[in-house]
Amino acid sequence: MTDFSSVKDKVAVVTGAADGLGMAISLCYAENGMKVVVSDINVEKGMKVVEDIKSKGGEASFFKADVSKEEDVKGLVDFAVETYGRLDGLVNNAGIAAENRPTHEYSTQEFDKLLSIDLKGVFMGMKFAAQAILKSKSSSGFIINVASLAGILGNSSMAIYSSAKHGVIGLTKSAALDYAQYNITVNAVCPGTFRTSVWGQAPEEVINEYAKIFSPSGRLGDPKEVGHLALFLASDLARYISGTAISIDAGSSAGKITPSRWSNPEILD
Repeated sequence: MTDFSSVKDKVAVVTGAADGLGMAISLCYAENGMKVVVSDINVEKGMKVVEDIKSKGGEASFFKADVSKEEDVKGLVDFAVETYGRLDGLVNNAGIAAENRPTHEYSTQEFDKLLSIDLKGVFMGMKFAAQAILKSKSSSGFIINVASLAGILGNSSMAIYSSAKHGVIGLTKSAALDYAQYNITVNAVCPGTFRTSVWGQAPEEVINEYAKIFSPSGRLGDPKEVGHLALFLASDLARYISGTAISIDAGSSAGKITPSRWSNPEILD
């Protein structure tokens, strides 16, 4: 079994951690001995994640932050350092989506709101976290930005979301070069379609039908799979990986599937 003991006692901030991918990353980090600052605008759900971590013997704290507000982001990083004495890593996961519609039908207000969270919020997280990681003299610092499949490929009816996520990847690549000599890795994770609360109370048969459309594997991703990738990137096993945009999408970003007839389908029998 691969040894992830190098992450033990590292201090990490995870934004948008009250649910979905952020929660999965927080739980995975804590299960492997990391000290996690869980952050979200939803206090009730965020505190529940902290309680869950503590009930399993992990170490975590909660800090409410709206990542579109500079004072909140700075306060979040300051809280992590004040609480645990240092900062080793940040996962910029907080984000919002926009209603799907043609580009010309979005308002400038919608554009400003989405980019203030999905792009500016990531920038501010990186800005303050990088300073704190450098001051902490972390020997293996890391920043992970949760982008999207939409940050790699264009997507109809998703212009402002896609532009924000493309921007996140640009920030990631540039910052990776800024901090490489200081042993801070900076990477982006680009999830495809995952089984999170975004599906609400949708019937299982509906979810399964969408899975066939959105995923070459025919299933939705499990948030734990993103958690495992984030754990790897936070560990010493990934110290030579930086400036990358890593797809985790069952191959969706690899290209189109062209239907073909196998000459020996019996191999599947």
